[in-house]
Amino acid sequence: MKCSYCQERAGWFARICQDCQRLLAVYKAHKGQIGLLQFLDLFIETGLPREKIEAFLAADPRGEGSVKDRILADMSTELLGAMGVNARQRAQDVKRLREKGSWRGMGEPPKE
Repeated sequence: MKCSYCQERAGWFARICQDCQRLLAVYKAHKGQIGLLQFLDLFIETGLPREKIEAFLAADPRGEGSVKDRILADMSTELLGAMGVNARQRAQDVKRLREKGSWRGMGEPPKE
């Protein structure tokens, strides 16, 4: 069976390979507590190759947004909370914004 994160061989009955399980354990242990750069440092400390880490961050196994989108959504929620705005960002919101594109210049919003 293929790993639902990196699409490499996971084993006969496993849905997630050993490497991605390690990365997922790091993500779950620190979810909502640290930012993207700190996550990258922790992922690099696992000793896994860069390509594996990038594949894990880009993976969207549930169709709700990639792991990176989930991290950014948590960071956005924390930032909004610090500013006194009671709003919750979800990974789907980050995914939608990422796919929509970014501002090209002043007064030129992204194309729908």
